[in-house]
Amino acid sequence: MYRFLLTPRWLALHVVVLLVIPAFVFLGRWQFGRYESRSAAEDRNSTNLSAPPVPFETLTSVGGAVPEKDKYRRVTATGTYDAAHELLVRRRTQNTQVGFYVLTPLKTPGGAVLVNRGWVKAGATADSRPDVPPPPGGQVTLTGRLRPAETTETTGIIHREGLPEGQILLIDDRSLGGVVGSPLYGGYVDLIEQQPISENAPEPVPAPEAGGGGGLNLAYGVQWWLFIGVAIGGWILLIRRELHDRRQTTDNGGADEATSHAVT
Repeated sequence: MYRFLLTPRWLALHVVVLLVIPAFVFLGRWQFGRYESRSAAEDRNSTNLSAPPVPFETLTSVGGAVPEKDKYRRVTATGTYDAAHELLVRRRTQNTQVGFYVLTPLKTPGGAVLVNRGWVKAGATADSRPDVPPPPGGQVTLTGRLRPAETTETTGIIHREGLPEGQILLIDDRSLGGVVGSPLYGGYVDLIEQQPISENAPEPVPAPEAGGGGGLNLAYGVQWWLFIGVAIGGWILLIRRELHDRRQTTDNGGADEATSHAVT
């Protein structure tokens, strides 16, 4: 009765099921791994966002890099803004509008740190300069969120040449040292507040949302593993249905043969 399981059609189905199950196991494990890494990152970010601020030079250095573990750590800095080397970062969205980040070097005794003073809406055309409030003159003391340098891998933004003067696509201190003209500390700082306060200033960049924890990845992981049960259950159901159909055919064949003898 079970010999049909060795027919080419059924052998092909067995192979498909045997390939699908480990694939679903792998995809589930991958999603669970993503969930664990994202949860750890969210916990770290939440801790850094709520930690008391520290001097920025204790977490980064000139020519160095900001470790991922210090991302969003609140820092303080004191210096003077270098408005002559201010840059505009293209394609930045805020309030559902595309505009620019205003990136101004802050000169300190040990070097300059890039400060994202906030967001401004785009100008009349894509290449025209928007209205940018000037930074305060003289010495300022600020608090901000420390960020690692941006890369294509972390942002999905591809650098290209031929941009209008003073405009960039990526906030990458490693490529901006020659443009700014000062030794740069690694990473950059999203401005939260500063003294003295500017009456007219770019719109602050909102704090990142923390606490999602990769919940979607957990749901996807459970979903892939549920598919394993669906695959096995469907396979068994098809086998049982085939058995049922064959038994009915056999029984009907026996009944037809008995009726034929009776008529004869």
